[in-house]
Amino acid sequence: MSDEAVSRRRAWLMAARPHTLPAGISPVVVGVGVAYALGVFAALPALAALVGALLIQIGANFANDYYDAVNGADTEDREGFTRVTQSGLIEAAEVKRAMYLTFLAATVVGCYLVYIGGLPIVVVGLASIAAGIAYTGGPFPFGYHGLGDVFVFLFFGVIAVVGTVYVQAAAYAPAFPLAPPPGTLPTAAFVASVGVACISTAILVVNNLRDMETDRETGKYTLAVYIGYTWSRVEYTGLLAVAYLVPLWFVANGFGYAVLLPWLSLALAVPVARTVCRYDDADHLDPALTRTGQTLALYSVLFAVGVAL
Repeated sequence: MSDEAVSRRRAWLMAARPHTLPAGISPVVVGVGVAYALGVFAALPALAALVGALLIQIGANFANDYYDAVNGADTEDREGFTRVTQSGLIEAAEVKRAMYLTFLAATVVGCYLVYIGGLPIVVVGLASIAAGIAYTGGPFPFGYHGLGDVFVFLFFGVIAVVGTVYVQAAAYAPAFPLAPPPGTLPTAAFVASVGVACISTAILVVNNLRDMETDRETGKYTLAVYIGYTWSRVEYTGLLAVAYLVPLWFVANGFGYAVLLPWLSLALAVPVARTVCRYDDADHLDPALTRTGQTLALYSVLFAVGVAL
């Protein structure tokens, strides 16, 4: 392969942002663990949920790269990971086309999940794709108005975990229900989703802390821009604290002490929280962003194993 071809492959990999993919995988992992614990595990719906979640995550990353560039939010002064549209590594039109093709692929995968889960999955799937675009695109990009944290909490936490449990449970009910069949939306799924939602949102908090000054200058008003460094750090540590309290609900409701396994991931969470609370430069926050993603991945695997046991 020529250097140009290798460089192009690498550019597309950068655009997909593999360091963010734990936010797409982790809710499905937890949803599988909860479904197994409740006796409704179904392999094919779980696999389809995983593929669909990853495609939506990558599509949202393409959308973020494209819209931040064309809206002027990404500038040469921005610190952190390279954005391929702003840097000229890939033409804007190509990134936009890749965004739509990725969301189309997610829709194709979603057709199987719609057959299993019915109308509720149609609503959730379309809302997820629309939100992935509207995060930085459209007439009111809510990532530019302090609502990005809410978006991540809901779509990469609550909806993703509960949706994963739902499509597995719905596989045991008649095809294409118009409303959730009884027993397909268990309380345990909602509670488990809170832990994933909190750490997923914490990833965004680190990102927004790092970019706070350039975001403010370009008119991208994230929640971090509104509340400042101190309260953003309070938000980060608070999100982690809530995530590590979630397993206690499962212990109190008879799932056994194995569900405390996620506490082992505190070995990652505590050092990275110290870094986030002490530094605001990219040299420290870029690694903290990656390690928060690793914390989410480890927490989720341990949670899934613990709740299944």
